[in-house]
Parts: sequence; structure tokens; C-alpha cells
Amino acid sequence: MPSQKRRLPSRPNPPARPGPIRSDLPQLLASFRNLLPCRRLWRLPSLAQAGFYDRLFNPIVTLWYLIFQRLQVDSTLQAALADAWAGGADRFCRGLSRKLRSLATTALSDARQRLPLSFLKEVLGLQADRILGLDPKTQWRGFGLRLMDGTTLRLRPYGDIPKQFPPHRNQSRRPAYWCLLRVVVLFCVHTGAALGYAAGSLSWSEQVLAARLILENPGLFLYIGDRNFGIFRLAQAARAAGAEVLLRLTQQRARRLLGRSLRLGIFDLIWAPTRHDQPQEGCSRDPVHGRLLIVRVQRPGFRSQTLYLFTSLDACYPAEELVALYGLRWQIELNLRHLKTQMHLVQLECKSAAMAEKEWVAGLLAYNLIRAVMLCAALAAGLRPLQLSFSAARRHLQHWLREVGQGQILGLRRWQTLLVLVGRSRLPHRPFGRPPEPRAQRHLRQSFPPLFGSRAKARRQFKKYQPKN
Repeated sequence: MPSQKRRLPSRPNPPARPGPIRSDLPQLLASFRNLLPCRRLWRLPSLAQAGFYDRLFNPIVTLWYLIFQRLQVDSTLQAALADAWAGGADRFCRGLSRKLRSLATTALSDARQRLPLSFLKEVLGLQADRILGLDPKTQWRGFGLRLMDGTTLRLRPYGDIPKQFPPHRNQSRRPAYWCLLRVVVLFCVHTGAALGYAAGSLSWSEQVLAARLILENPGLFLYIGDRNFGIFRLAQAARAAGAEVLLRLTQQRARRLLGRSLRLGIFDLIWAPTRHDQPQEGCSRDPVHGRLLIVRVQRPGFRSQTLYLFTSLDACYPAEELVALYGLRWQIELNLRHLKTQMHLVQLECKSAAMAEKEWVAGLLAYNLIRAVMLCAALAAGLRPLQLSFSAARRHLQHWLREVGQGQILGLRRWQTLLVLVGRSRLPHRPFGRPPEPRAQRHLRQSFPPLFGSRAKARRQFKKYQPKN
């Protein structure tokens, strides 16, 4: 019989962000399970306003296996389908393991392609709000602290990927093979959770993507960025979004803004755009009022460093606190490294541009689940979340989710065991730091030469010169 199309019922939406909770085990467990609430997900606008056929791999099951693939070492569709046969998704679709008939991954692959990208973005926003609601310490003087930085991801030139994300240029004359996807991510300073992102091709600079990301998330936030984001466009976009900025400037830009020789101190100034600046479209071009902080940072065992920081905050906020806040910016480098190495996002194995962005959002959702476990363990142990090991938390969460998939009863005892194990996995304290190591890698000998150009061209060359037997 052909499947019938059903319309999802419209229900009133609950409040988007819950209030802070106490750090006892039952409420921590309930809050962690509510990071992906099925009923709330069905009522998101992208699903509530569209119709879906009643298939085995419905949007909720498909979403779970997108996240499941990023949490497992074996991230193939075959591994996800094997988990479905073992009953790993029966809690999302009753009797799914008994209804499956084929071992082919076609149905799951088609379901991944049907899932709207807007739905994944809405889930990421809902998940980020609930993680922030776990702990009220994520606020600083009424501001939500946001770290922003960008990176690139590798893609193979399949399908429409070369058209959407053209291959990068290189210095050699050989044609480039890898396509690159540029992303800019917002992270929470306190928890390390990913709160939003903007993506595009290499024709879009990180500054343009960051300005678009700020305008899409208006609110009372303080955005912290390095010298790459210390431009007028970011300060202009933050003012339009009702936010504030703490940006590091280059020495040349700081000298141009100050209008005289640089010296240590705090200076009130007006940042007006020059003919070289590219203001943000749709925003006011009026000058931005702020302060320039020129401070020299000296740490034992390190060379002294002079920082040029621009902030739109007034004199009510001490310069010492702002310098200490900028010192937390290095955490975003570790967050991006965890995304690319631990979540296996450095190279996306997709065959379409739309699927590549879905895989990236699924990686952010899986990453946030690990950060949520670390936050729960920190609240239970009285620690800071960033004191815990991300890789250890990922391994313990994988074991816990495996038990969930096997249908075992997970009460407070197993949840407490998970939090205790994660809470004990603290990062080592190195008072003297690590000794410097050369940036070199010892490669093994390979019996095959490197491949340049496309594989199809290499096949044609191989057939042309292949000796006839």
C-alpha cells in the first residue's frame, strides 16, 4: 500500500529558554534528556509547517543518526543502520528494529537528504539555549560572552560541491583538488558550547560571515575576537544588533585610530569609517564610540606582549577585567581543534553541498551533547566545565549512549557514574608548560606516488599507457 501523507498538528510553543536549575542528579538528568526533546522538535517551525510521509526513518530518527555518526568512531551509514537493526532508535520510533527489512542504506541516505537544513539550525538554537539555561554563571555583568573565530573544512569535488565551494588556489601550477567550506562559529566562553555558525565559500571572508552572524543573533552579548575581526564592520554590526564588542586591533590600525604615537593607557575615541573600510549594508554608518586599551601583558616564562584592544563598553567596565576576558579567547582555538579532530569534521565525506552543511551542523549538535555532559559533571563536582577533558567525556558518553541503545534501564545510579567518571577526568596542571617541539612529522614510506589532478584523468592516463597482455 502507498504511504499516506499526514500533516503534523500545530501546538503552542513553550518558552524557548528555561531558567537555571539546581545541580542535583535528577534535574541534571532531566535537563540533559531535554536537550533533544522529541515533542518540542516536532513543533519547530520547519517541521510544523511542512508535511512528511509516515516513513520508518522519520525526521527525529534521521536527526539522531546524523548525531550518532559523529559520536562514534565508525561514522559510516552501515554502522548507523546496524545500530537501527539492534534497536538503537526504537525509543524514537516504536518497533523500528522489527519493521526493518533491508540491509541497504538507501532509505537512511534518502532520509538524510530530505531533512531540511533549517530544521537542523533550529535544533542547534534550541540546544544552545537549553545548555545556557543549565548554569547562570554563563553571564558576565548581564552580558552573554561570545567567542568568534573561523576555519575551513575540506570537501571532495563531488556533485555540485565544486560549484558551491570552488577549489582553493595553490601556488603550484597543478589544478587544485580539494574544495573548501569556510565557517565562522560562536562559542560560549564559560561552557565551550557552539551557539551558532555562518558558512560560505572562500569568496566570503570571515569578517563578512561574522557580521552576518552577529546581525542574525541580536541581543545583549559581548563579542570577543582577534585581530582578524578588529575592523569597523564588526563594531558597526554589533551596534545594530544591540551588542558590544571586545576586539583586538593591529598596531597599524590602532595608530590610525588614535591619530598619534602609541603609548600604554586607556583612550576614548570615535571610530569613523575610512574609504578603505567596507561598512555593513543596511547598518548606520555613524561613527562608533568606544575605548582603546593599550596594555602590556607579562607572564612568567613568556615574552611580554602589547595588546591593542577596542571595546564599545564605557568606563564603568574596568580595563583589567576586559583584558582578562580577552585572555579567554585562546579557548576557541581548542574548541575548533576538538570539532575538527574529535568530531571528525576536518574533512566531510559528502556528495552534495547541501549535505555537507547538514553534516557540519550535526557535528555541532554532537559536540554540544559532550559539552552538556561536561557542564553537568562540573555542576555536580563544583568545578569549571573547561577544567575537564573533552576526549575523556566523549568516550564516557559513547559508552553511556551504547547502554541506552541496548535498552538497559538507566537510572540515577548510572547517570551518577557517568558524571563521576567525567568529573574525575580533569586536565593536567602543568606549572612549567610543555617543552617546545619542532613542527615536523615522520612519514612512512609509501609505495605509491601522490595523485595530482582528478582520479578520472589518472584512469585515462593509466589505460593509455597500460601494456597490452
